[in-house]
Amino acid sequence: MTRYLVGNVSEFEDGQKKIIAVGGKSVGIYEIGGQLHAIRNLCPHQGAELCRGVTAAWVDSSGPGDFRFEREGEIVRCPWHQWEFDIRTGCMVVDPATRTMTYGVTVERYDVTVEEEQVFVHM
Repeated sequence: MTRYLVGNVSEFEDGQKKIIAVGGKSVGIYEIGGQLHAIRNLCPHQGAELCRGVTAAWVDSSGPGDFRFEREGEIVRCPWHQWEFDIRTGCMVVDPATRTMTYGVTVERYDVTVEEEQVFVHM
């Protein structure tokens, strides 16, 4: 597994994403509730740049006229055909067997006069 430096912790704000090239692939890095998640910027349906889509909440309902927004900022919606994916797992919301790649993300801190913590994606 190779690790790639993708920035410093201060570059990632809560609820924001950063799309970067990592190891020849386009990857979206999302900060959700203090944790960083990396997802391939490719919709498995027809190849759209998945991370260019809207980041939204999970919508739950018990019936007509009743709905709740849950897990705000954890779902990314494909800009072409609105397929929704869980950013944490890469699984499609309505069909978890369909997924896009996710990657491990670590924050590494060195105790030798470091200015800032660095963020790495592992592929």
